[in-house]
Amino acid sequence: MNRRNFLATSFSAFAAPPKPPKPNILFILADDLGWGDLSCYGNRRCRTPNLDRLASQGVVFSQFYVNGSVCSPSRTAFTTGHFPARHRMHGHLMLDHAGNEKRAMPDWLDPETPTLARSLQRAGYATAHFGKWHLGNTPDAPLPGKYGFDHHMSVSSSETRWKEMDAGFRARSTAWIVDNALDFIGKQKSQPFYAQLWTLLPHAPLAPTEEQLAPFANLQPGPHVPYKGAWQIYNASLKNLDDELGRLFARLEEMGQADNTLVLFSSDNGPEDIHIVNAAHSGVGSPGPFRGRKRSLYEGGVRLPLIARWPGRIAPGRVDATSVLSAVDFAPTLTRVAGAEALPKPDGEEMNDVLEGQPRPRRTDLYWEWRFQIAGYYQNRSPILSLRSDDHKLLMNPDRSRLELYDIPRDPGEAMNLAAAQPKRVEAMAAKALAWQKQLPPGPMDAGAGSLDYPWPTSAAAKAPPR
Repeated sequence: MNRRNFLATSFSAFAAPPKPPKPNILFILADDLGWGDLSCYGNRRCRTPNLDRLASQGVVFSQFYVNGSVCSPSRTAFTTGHFPARHRMHGHLMLDHAGNEKRAMPDWLDPETPTLARSLQRAGYATAHFGKWHLGNTPDAPLPGKYGFDHHMSVSSSETRWKEMDAGFRARSTAWIVDNALDFIGKQKSQPFYAQLWTLLPHAPLAPTEEQLAPFANLQPGPHVPYKGAWQIYNASLKNLDDELGRLFARLEEMGQADNTLVLFSSDNGPEDIHIVNAAHSGVGSPGPFRGRKRSLYEGGVRLPLIARWPGRIAPGRVDATSVLSAVDFAPTLTRVAGAEALPKPDGEEMNDVLEGQPRPRRTDLYWEWRFQIAGYYQNRSPILSLRSDDHKLLMNPDRSRLELYDIPRDPGEAMNLAAAQPKRVEAMAAKALAWQKQLPPGPMDAGAGSLDYPWPTSAAAKAPPR
């Protein structure tokens, strides 16, 4: 052996082992799916075997929070790592400038805002978004490509390459999203990928096909009733979502991509209320044991499923019932997973240790603001501000007309208000919540925001004879 070969051989013996490939990341976000809608989270009316299997292969988090109780704010938090009110995302973005301006909201998320996708793109990831966007859907709104996505096909956006919402589209929309995603994934031979699949289901209006409805014929109101039951419609849509995601997971395995892919599944906010007109025939999604639904800052409006699977890094079959995670944690956590540059000044925290099996207390507080009225049942009408700090959650109106304190692990249904019994804790948390709100861009609030007013009968009305 000559001297050059000897040195090369000797050096290779001491060289560092090759770095493992960067993981792919697949982020699936359902729309208006409640904490209790999956059978692995307690649903006994409809089985979701494919998402249950995903859960059995990874970890289920029972204390995961989104940072808005409707879609656009929630999606802003996932995208930026910031509490959405910082970006004036207070409610859902509307189709017209006047509607957004009336609520002091922008027409779209500023494309100059640092985003998770752009950071991963700069780190060498192929990035793609498929499905619902809703971070700008006026005709002149920027498309997802302006936010760091190499490839995108979206709805609730300014997309014009295809006709959105044609007859029956929503019923087959998840298949369309999965087909586009599989085409994209199949082309990634030399790059890791980050793909967002943000579904339309089970957001109303739901109109499942007769084929999708058939397994739930037993939920038809009656043999002679000419309409479908709400549970029949909702469960058919939920099953279709699960079926199509099962097809996605199976193909991922067939492609040989499953072992190096971190899969994350969640939802943008709690289930829709049946009092909302487009859900009047189907608004029966489950918030689980929690008070509140979509729009509410009670647990049922902001506490959602989170399932994570990452073979070799996340032990299978685990349930984490103690760690408190949030949508604002996605950006700091996933940039770390990908070896990408962290986004500036995130409101969340890096949770890789928790993700990989080390439950711990949360180090940062979570804040919410809801400036509008809340439709539906009286008991779901939360105050305007909310703060989760350690085990306790405070809900309050800025004028202190309502103060509610709950010990969430011991009272997840938010039934026992501890405010009167713990005034010092209330004052400390209230000071935090009000200080946070003062940092936010100003804007109007609905006259009935945070109100518990109820039209109690007057004495005259009480004496009036029934009609």
